[in-house]
Amino acid sequence: METNNKEETKKITGVLFVGCMFVGMGIGFVLHQMPAGLFIGMGVGFLASAAYRARNN
Repeated sequence: METNNKEETKKITGVLFVGCMFVGMGIGFVLHQMPAGLFIGMGVGFLASAAYRARNN
């Protein structure tokens, strides 16, 4: 049962990271600052993933 929960957490954190990256990319595209938007999106994605894992462990 615990293995299933860990797999589900990995999937959710992966989707969370990619979602934040795409939001950052979209904002960077609108503001004509694509690299900055990607880095900000990835940073937020990593932090959100870490917070989700810490909360569910």
